Amino acid sequence: MPKIAYAQMKVVAGHPDVNTRKILQLIDEARACGADMVIFPELAVPGRMVGGAWQQETFLDDCECYGAEIIAASKNITVVFGNIDIDVNDKPFNAIFVARNGKLIDSPVIGHELPSAEEKNSCAAPDTQAAYLHLENDTSDGAIEEYGASFLIGNQEQSVDRTSAFCLRLSSAPFVVGEKSATKNYGRPLISVSAVGVQNTGKTIYPFDGGSAVYNSRGELVQYAEPFAECLNFVELNEIDRMPVLKPPVETESARIYRAIRYGVKEFLEQIGVGKVVIGVSGGIDSAVAAALYVQVVGAENVYLVNMPSRFNSATTKNLSDRLAKNLGCKYFVVPIQESVDWTVKQLEGVGVSVSNFVKENIQARDRSARILAAVAASVGGVFTCNANKAESTVGYATLYGDEAGFLSALADLWKYQVYDLARYMNAEIYKREVIPQGIIDIVPSAELSTAQNVDEGKGDPLRYDYHDYLLRAFAENNWTPEEILRWYATGELEKSIGCNAGLVEKYFPNEEDFIADLERWWRAFTGMGVAKRIQSPPILAVTNSPYGARRESQNGTHFTRAYRELKAELIGGK
Repeated sequence: MPKIAYAQMKVVAGHPDVNTRKILQLIDEARACGADMVIFPELAVPGRMVGGAWQQETFLDDCECYGAEIIAASKNITVVFGNIDIDVNDKPFNAIFVARNGKLIDSPVIGHELPSAEEKNSCAAPDTQAAYLHLENDTSDGAIEEYGASFLIGNQEQSVDRTSAFCLRLSSAPFVVGEKSATKNYGRPLISVSAVGVQNTGKTIYPFDGGSAVYNSRGELVQYAEPFAECLNFVELNEIDRMPVLKPPVETESARIYRAIRYGVKEFLEQIGVGKVVIGVSGGIDSAVAAALYVQVVGAENVYLVNMPSRFNSATTKNLSDRLAKNLGCKYFVVPIQESVDWTVKQLEGVGVSVSNFVKENIQARDRSARILAAVAASVGGVFTCNANKAESTVGYATLYGDEAGFLSALADLWKYQVYDLARYMNAEIYKREVIPQGIIDIVPSAELSTAQNVDEGKGDPLRYDYHDYLLRAFAENNWTPEEILRWYATGELEKSIGCNAGLVEKYFPNEEDFIADLERWWRAFTGMGVAKRIQSPPILAVTNSPYGARRESQNGTHFTRAYRELKAELIGGK
């Protein structure tokens, strides 16, 4: 009976030459190990996220040429791989090719047209096709056995041909926290193979975790590949239904997020050829988690931590920054900014420009990023980070060209509570000691840009993260609007509906007017200036299905539905 190899390989988008070299190498390895068949991921030759290359005829021709090279290499082994197929109208399609002894077996299995409307989720279910694979296994009477297989493209559940002996799924899907790897029971063995690596849509960076696995005829997991790792695994087709059922290791959400972000950052840095990272550390949780993360990726000797205090920064946060740097063993600089901020204000006022306190706050943030961090990064031959989290990105609670600048936002798809959880996880499980000081975890989150944000007095950000994380997630990930939020508030179902702890609404909003004022404040920020800032923000590392950058957004301003306005009037009248 056939021995099947499935290759969970790193696919480099837009580089069919690199991918083909890897495929040819793995074909040789599989053949040398006695495999009758080797399977590669969906779009293994071109990659998925190649942007405008889908419209380049020369790129498409290149992919076809490399596909022909793979077909020619299929001597004494069946090779199944994902590539593009060009139809009679010169349109590229996602396709599966099956070859043996230098020739194609039947026509390619055709999926969706490329590029799709949503390139990240481009695994539209094609019409299932069955092909008989002529596996050269001699029977006792010298005949050659044939096995029918149903081919599935992508992660969507599809029907299979009832005559098939087994199913092969070729996919290529990014990591998404919270998604389960359960698969449909097709009534026959299923071998699923996917890609690892990092691909991007320009604005959004996606880590691919693989998820390759083998399932028996009852849909039970019997073999799986290590996430985020390249590997060539083998399985005997006739043994699949006799293999013991497995349960993959159970990981906490923080463990999965850490693994995905660390892998994504590492791969992206290698892609862009960067080995040194500069981080502005404030004594707050976001910059501390970023620092601890990048030390794991590039090493403490290549991480430069810079504290840039103004007169509003407390001794508490300055001491916490110093402790963080010592715990991590990073290079650490203290570069005060008050003198340069005062000089900027003096220059502007000298030419008749009135500078408000709010503008002075923004000047501090821009001075830190655009002047100091950018200069340090250029001087050491590295890059500087953006440490924003998803709550800040949602409402634009960051200064444009200031703390919203940087080469990558590694934490920008995480809500604030997830950042705190990640800090605790790294202390306990990665470093196994308190590298992120407990004081940073305990202190009130604050930008420290004015006396109104004095952490020693318990003053901080206007966002109450234990509530606003969940309200903003309702906007950003569930596409709920103030109409749904206000309806749930009116019926007492809000906390249950958005997932926050009970009692928070009454704690923070003593009456309807306060609740509605807060709701409208953040909806206006989310749909107003927040959009403009997100459009200009750095690329982010995605770990959810709704990362900014992939989300379709237009600068159309804020809108409240008629039903919302009517319900508001019922609750507070003309107030």
